[in-house]
Amino acid sequence: MSEIIRKIIHIDMDAFYASVEQRDNPELRGKPVAVGGSRQRGVVAAASYEARKYGVRSAMPSITALKKCPQLIFVKARFDVYTEVSSQIRAIFAEYTDLIEPLSLDEAYLDVTENKMGLEFAMDVAEEIRKKIKDNTNLTASAGISYNKFLAKIASDFNKPNGSHVVTPKMAGKFIEKLPIEKFFGVGKVTAKKMHQKGIFNGNNLKQHSLITLNRWFGKSGKYYYNVARGIDNRLVNPNRIRKSLAAERTYDFDITDKKALIEHVKYIAEILIKRVENSGGAGKSLTLKIKYADFQQITRSKTLTESLNNQQIKSIGLDLLDIIPNIEKGIRLIGLQTANFEQENKDIFLGQLEFDFD
Repeated sequence: MSEIIRKIIHIDMDAFYASVEQRDNPELRGKPVAVGGSRQRGVVAAASYEARKYGVRSAMPSITALKKCPQLIFVKARFDVYTEVSSQIRAIFAEYTDLIEPLSLDEAYLDVTENKMGLEFAMDVAEEIRKKIKDNTNLTASAGISYNKFLAKIASDFNKPNGSHVVTPKMAGKFIEKLPIEKFFGVGKVTAKKMHQKGIFNGNNLKQHSLITLNRWFGKSGKYYYNVARGIDNRLVNPNRIRKSLAAERTYDFDITDKKALIEHVKYIAEILIKRVENSGGAGKSLTLKIKYADFQQITRSKTLTESLNNQQIKSIGLDLLDIIPNIEKGIRLIGLQTANFEQENKDIFLGQLEFDFD
C-alpha cells in the first residue's frame, strides 16, 4: 500500500493586528501604523506593511520605531476584537476540515487531504478559504500549500501579502536546495551565522552534511535540519494539542541594557501571555521568566503559587522576577515568560504560538 501524500495548508493573515485597525478606521488606511506602544514609550506589537517599509517591526521599542518612521501612527491594541475575528476565520476553516491546528490568533495549519467540500486540489481549497476570509472579514490572508508542515509554512511567506504558493512533492527538492538558510523555519540569526561559518548558505549546502556532523554542530536540532533539508517532516496536523504550559517570548535584534526598557518589554510579553491563557480556558500555578544575555548565557527565575495565577499576578510576578535578574548591564537579547502546572479545560481553541528559534 502506497503512503498517503498529505495536503497541508498554512494560512497566515497579513499584518493581522494592524490590518484590523486599518479596516476599522479608514483614516489609517495606506498609512504606517504600529499597534501597541506610543510616541513616548512601550513596544510595537505589530506593524502595518506601510510601516514595515521603513524597518518597523514587532517587538521594537516605540522610540526606535519612531526614529525609523517619524510619521508612524500608534494605536492601542484591541485583543478582544482580534480574538473575535480569529473566531470568524476559524469558522471558515471548519467548513473545509476538522483537522485545524491553530498556531496563534492569525495563523493555522489545515489538513485538507480529505476535505469536506470534496475538492481534489489543496490549492483550490486554499483559494476558496482566502476568498471567504476576504468576503467575511474584509481582511487578506496568504497561504502555503504542500505535503508537510515545514514546506507549507515557508510557502505561505513567498507571495505575501494576499497571495499563495504551492510546493508539490516533485518541486520540493529544487525548492529546498535554493532556499536561503535564513528562510528555514527554526533557523534564527545566531544559527544562520554559525551555518554560514560552516559554509551553509542554502538548502543544498545543508543537504551535503551527514546526520552525525549536524548533530555534532547543532546538538538535538541536527536531526531536524537533516530531515527538512530532504523535505522530510512527518508531524501531523493536530487539532487537539494539550498544553501543560503556555509561553511567549521575544528575541531582539538589539541588546537591552536599560531597566526601564526591560520593564516595558516584560509588560508587553505578559500581555501576550495573558491573552493566550485566557484563550486556553485554563491557568497555571507557576511563572518562569527566561532571560538570554548578549553573550547567549541563559538564566531563568520562577515562582509557584498554591492557586492558579490571575492576570494581575502574571504581570506583577513577571516584574518581581525581573528585579532579581543579575547583570543587566551585559545586555539582554531574549525575554520570555511561561506559565506551567497548567490544567486545560477547553481544547477547541486558538492557542498562542511559542515564538522561538533553535538558538
